[in-house]
Amino acid sequence: MGQLPSERITPSRPFTHTGIDYAGPFLIKTWKGKNARTYKSYVALFVCFATSAVHLELVTDYSSDAFIAAYKRFVSRRGICTTLTSDCGTTLKGADSELRKLFSQACQESSTIAILLANNGTQWHFNPPSAPHFGGKWEAGVKSMKHHLVRVVGNATFTYEEMTTLLSQIEAVMNSRPLCPLTEDPDDLNVLTPGHFLMGCAPLTVPEPSLEFTNTARLSRWQLIQKTFESFWTRWSQECLQRYNACYKWNRVSPSLQVGTLVLVIDERYPPAKWPLGRIIATHPGQDGHTRVVTIKTQTSILKRPVVKLCPLPINHESLADCSLP
Repeated sequence: MGQLPSERITPSRPFTHTGIDYAGPFLIKTWKGKNARTYKSYVALFVCFATSAVHLELVTDYSSDAFIAAYKRFVSRRGICTTLTSDCGTTLKGADSELRKLFSQACQESSTIAILLANNGTQWHFNPPSAPHFGGKWEAGVKSMKHHLVRVVGNATFTYEEMTTLLSQIEAVMNSRPLCPLTEDPDDLNVLTPGHFLMGCAPLTVPEPSLEFTNTARLSRWQLIQKTFESFWTRWSQECLQRYNACYKWNRVSPSLQVGTLVLVIDERYPPAKWPLGRIIATHPGQDGHTRVVTIKTQTSILKRPVVKLCPLPINHESLADCSLP
């Protein structure tokens, strides 16, 4: 396995070095009423190489013009990228040539703009043809988002506004996943998330009553979006926890959890973008010396839990080598 690129390990502003890929297609309709026309749309996924933060943009068609419009929306909120890396798809190749024309025209019109673009211009790198493994960073993000979104949306079709709202909430969930503890203070239960690099704190979603088990026929359009979002959170958080809590029963002995370790508690009752965290305050080894039960302190109570219901943070390098994080 080769070394990580320098963009992955060099401290920089979020989305200074960005990967881009498409996911889809998804059907959206022109209006909410009956007999509405449907057409294919795509999701442009931008992923930051340094922070693993993601940004989702809905694209109305698979053309260079549509991608350039999505890229302008992305840049307006996240800033101009120093490097943009992608597969060598026809849409992205065409967008690269169009953006080069825009930069060159602006340089010809004003020397001030020329200096600005020279300092902030974006270099677009393309991976070799037939080499999807070169883009594992954004391929993992596409899989993490699309795998569950396709299954929770099903046959439902949304308007552009509804689909954009759903993608924004999904983006907040993906950027709220815990990476590692913020401090080594045993009383501090805060964790570092990709959202900290974007807004200084973990992203949150508007709390609403759960609609996951409500009959779809009785829901309004916006309630249907909320139910779809809750279903995505249920499936995605379970997948995320499974990857964090990689078990190797009967194959190898895992190190016992230690007092003071920050852990993620597996609890399906929590709402979207809420991750139950706790610190281990006591361990209860068995007769063979292996710890299978621990006592943890959360923000509200003290619990005794088996280790199979806990995910220690940060993830060790052995787990990262066996499975990529969502």
